[in-house]
Amino acid sequence: MTLERGTLLHNRYRVVEIMGQGGMGSVYRAVDENLGVDIALKENLFTTDEYARQFRLEAVILANLRHPNLPRVSDHFGEGEQGQYLVMDFIEGEDLRQRMERVGVIAEKEVIMIGAAMCDALGYLHTRKPPILHRDLKPGNVKIAPEGQIFLVDFGLAKVVQGAQATTTGARAMTPGYSPPEQYGTARTDVRTDIYSLGATLYAALTATIPEDGLARAMDNAELTPVRKRNSKVSRRLASAIETSMAIDPKDRYQNAEDFKKALLGSKSATRRLAGNYLISTLPSDEDSAEGSSLPKKPKQMAAEPEHEFIPPKKKKKRKTGCILPLFWILLFLVGGTGAVSYYYPPLVPASVAGFIPWIDKTQTPTPIPQLTVSFTPILTPVPEAVMTHTLAPTIFPTEGLSATPSITLTPAPTPLGGGQGQIAFASARTGIPQIYLVDALGDNVHPITNQPDGACQPSWSPDGAKLVFTSPCKLRSDSYRNSSLYTINVDGGELTPLTTVSGGDFDPAWSPDGSRIVFTSLRDGHSEIYSINLDDSQLVRLTDTELDEENYQPFWSPFGNQIVYVKKRVGALQIWTMTDTGQNSVQMVRSGQLLRDFFPVWSPDGEYILFSQQRVNIPSLPWIMQIRYEDRNTQNASRFRLGVSGIENLSYSSDGFWMVYEGVGESENKDIFYITASGDNRTRVTTDPSDDFDPAWRPIENSP
Repeated sequence: MTLERGTLLHNRYRVVEIMGQGGMGSVYRAVDENLGVDIALKENLFTTDEYARQFRLEAVILANLRHPNLPRVSDHFGEGEQGQYLVMDFIEGEDLRQRMERVGVIAEKEVIMIGAAMCDALGYLHTRKPPILHRDLKPGNVKIAPEGQIFLVDFGLAKVVQGAQATTTGARAMTPGYSPPEQYGTARTDVRTDIYSLGATLYAALTATIPEDGLARAMDNAELTPVRKRNSKVSRRLASAIETSMAIDPKDRYQNAEDFKKALLGSKSATRRLAGNYLISTLPSDEDSAEGSSLPKKPKQMAAEPEHEFIPPKKKKKRKTGCILPLFWILLFLVGGTGAVSYYYPPLVPASVAGFIPWIDKTQTPTPIPQLTVSFTPILTPVPEAVMTHTLAPTIFPTEGLSATPSITLTPAPTPLGGGQGQIAFASARTGIPQIYLVDALGDNVHPITNQPDGACQPSWSPDGAKLVFTSPCKLRSDSYRNSSLYTINVDGGELTPLTTVSGGDFDPAWSPDGSRIVFTSLRDGHSEIYSINLDDSQLVRLTDTELDEENYQPFWSPFGNQIVYVKKRVGALQIWTMTDTGQNSVQMVRSGQLLRDFFPVWSPDGEYILFSQQRVNIPSLPWIMQIRYEDRNTQNASRFRLGVSGIENLSYSSDGFWMVYEGVGESENKDIFYITASGDNRTRVTTDPSDDFDPAWRPIENSP
């Protein structure tokens, strides 16, 4: 549960504000009441014995770090089952991602200074006894203080290598674009993993573009766009240094941070002799910018090519116009047809063209690669060869010194599709009335779980994957479930138990990540409101209390159960909102306008992103997926998840975070179940029955934390 302002922890640290939420929990600004200074409080919500042991070990090691480019860890403690906490120096200023959003492309000399400072920090970490790998270097984790000092922050995913063993504070994470291919799956990571991520961070700073994903490049599905192709003003030496650091094979990268730093500093004559104390200029406030600063308030765009002097063309002799009229009508027909397609079927319009068409919603234009951080705990489960998917086969990590250069062979290795269970629950009308079915991700072994006389739909898994909660009656795939109730059932079809039986109707169930509560929509008040029920004592809590002309639907839990995202129908529009798990602090996530409806929201497994379906109002079109960072709520527009991918709704993530299952339109225009990778690739059809299949839910890994 997110800590409220004023909460006192450890009889010493009082929470001032929440600064952000990530995969492991939240980061708070707090006051050390013993010393009267501001501190940063890093939260870890994984509270199992193993995670607590790893957390204590990491905290002790990090507390002994002393480096000018690293914040100091001064304390660590646990609060029972609530979570564990690291107390770190609070650093004023902005991070590199915020700086990029403000000014666009970062100046070449400043990028070199940032890279050199980060190399110093990484070199210090990598040469500790035992070595420490950061494993989450990206623009958001590079902090720039008001005096220009540069800090590497956020050690929530740091790995401490002790001989052949490694400990990690929480789960492994991948940030597409910034993570090298060996960080996906179960492959070993080493110091060159951080080298790659730093190179990708500098690439983004120089080009204002996230580089192509490392795993996609390793599987030959993408190629790295050269730095100078995106920004021709970058020197060849600096571009070469950054591209070398991002080599797919680790043995082709710089083998340590010192070598990378030398290449960065040597790329310009002005920086070749610099040694230590790397600083960059600070930015004025928005108010200062408005009062005459040369820095723009809005992010800068890439510098355009210089304009050439205009030379009027020479007059040409008049030609006969006999063919002009037919050409005019042909052109008019083409323009009209293009306009109709762009208005009624905007997903078909290429991104390069959509920007020039005024009625296409520009918020649908995606970033080159979404920064979707995926956190999971690897499950070492043997899997038959039939369910192989691509990952990387690791070599042994060196136990002595940092000069060894183990290679990573980019060959396929088996991993469980979906993270272990590889099963999907869904509703289907294939017997005439909807029932809940279970199917393997490969489309095999379809069998029913329910046999409700009035039908069943909307399955939601318990976190251990042993039970389902569902809605019944459910005679049609519909947004109206009047007189429906909630039931729980074992995955084998046993122990059918009514959960709610009141007049009005209960539907849209979602099981909390800790298994203690179920949140749902209810019509018991005469209109749609969101409730939660405690499974231990059946206590019912109403979470929303809105005006009669507003309604609330489709609640979905954040990964740690401290927030709920839901749909609010307001002034005739469907909007995405969030609130705490107790119904407080309701915030509208994004403002899409009256011409678009937003629905079926889900939270990414790391808690960083919210994805939802979007569709035009009163215009026949297939829905597409939008995404927005939780920390950008109500301040930024959502972006299109993947251009060209449409007909997607009711997303559900697999346990490992690599896959998403959804309901889409099959060849016969009926609803079927599909899955894609978390980046929107490799669309695979799971069901082929001519009846509608809908409401998919990927089964969690049994006994997963």
